[in-house]
Amino acid sequence: MSLRIDRITLSDPETPNGPTTPGDEDGGLGLATKTRVKTRKPSMYRVLLLNDDYTPMEFVVHILEQFFNKSPEQAMRIMLHVHQKGVGVCGVYTYEVAETKVAQVMDLARRHEHPLQCTMEKED
Repeated sequence: MSLRIDRITLSDPETPNGPTTPGDEDGGLGLATKTRVKTRKPSMYRVLLLNDDYTPMEFVVHILEQFFNKSPEQAMRIMLHVHQKGVGVCGVYTYEVAETKVAQVMDLARRHEHPLQCTMEKED
């Protein structure tokens, strides 16, 4: 979310010392602020699994079920796609969520000594 604040300064032409609030006789400073909030959808990122010749298919299915909440059927379909095409999309998330999922996958793969690679890329 981006926030934009515009300031509007009120000036009294009879007071040469600068801006004042209307009706303020002692020459004090008066500011009126107007806030405009502009929101926009966050950028989305695809989390990708890359194929390798060593990581067991069962481990990839487990990753998809555990970290991406895929059903066994969905996980099997994605795993086969990765196996056949070399890369597959696990899900699409905001930057922070995608980054966390990549780190979780990579951490578990390393702990099990698998060379599985997981990356993320910004959607167009």
